Amino acid sequence: MTKAGAADENLEFLLSQRDFERLAHFVNGHTGIRLPPVKRAMVEGRLRRRVRALGFADFGAYCAYVFKENGLAQEGEFIIDAITTNKTDFFREPDHFRFLEQMILPQLALEGRIGFTEPFLMWSAAASIGAEAYSLAMVAAEFAQHHRGFRYSVLATDVSTEVLTKAATAIFPASMAEAVPPPLRQRYMMRSRDRSQAETRVVPELRRQVCFARQNLNDPVYAIPRPVHVAFCRNVLIYFEKQMQQAVVSRICDCLAPGGYLFLGHSETIAGFALPLRQIAPTIFLRL
Repeated sequence: MTKAGAADENLEFLLSQRDFERLAHFVNGHTGIRLPPVKRAMVEGRLRRRVRALGFADFGAYCAYVFKENGLAQEGEFIIDAITTNKTDFFREPDHFRFLEQMILPQLALEGRIGFTEPFLMWSAAASIGAEAYSLAMVAAEFAQHHRGFRYSVLATDVSTEVLTKAATAIFPASMAEAVPPPLRQRYMMRSRDRSQAETRVVPELRRQVCFARQNLNDPVYAIPRPVHVAFCRNVLIYFEKQMQQAVVSRICDCLAPGGYLFLGHSETIAGFALPLRQIAPTIFLRL
């Protein structure tokens, strides 16, 4: 194909303002995620391959199918999967994991209650491909090594079924494992036998402690089986309007046991919200 031909083809696959607004309205209504006008190029890029794969002539034809021919029943979940941002790393914002290791878990050991009389439940509320959930499990597993009888589990949820499927495999690029402290990497991660793959996988005994489930934070009630003791909901609120931020944190509080802890991202704030929380460290809150 000539350069001119390639340019003409790309012009056919430009997303109009009207179609972008329709997609943004759907995403916002379904997930609460804001897609301001500056995100149009991102949406266009993430959906272009799908439009072509389905055989549509352009975005206009695709959006006509989605919004006029009940295509949302088929395409809605794919659009959500394509649009949601899934940036994650092991032990991202390491101060949070140090607080869990050095403050929360030792206090439990002193009191000899949660984790000993009942399993200690942690929740990764925007789990993406699972790095945060497995990081939590590593910290708890280390604690369990030195405290006989300590039991724990991690619930990892996300709105995207695509990333949850990937998270459950527990397979990651080897480069991602570099963020895991070396002693934990040695104990809880194993390299692929095929060295050409440059992949690593979480060990089976840790994978068994993590359960994955779909949860849309825009839902009016969260399907959490029992009160959790630690909730990580980090770098998610920034995608929501203020009213939605308060609603999400309020619903998370409903799922937290009294005395439980909520962790937010360092760029997020809930200042001015009427919530049963007391801040005890930067972006760390105690459920009252």
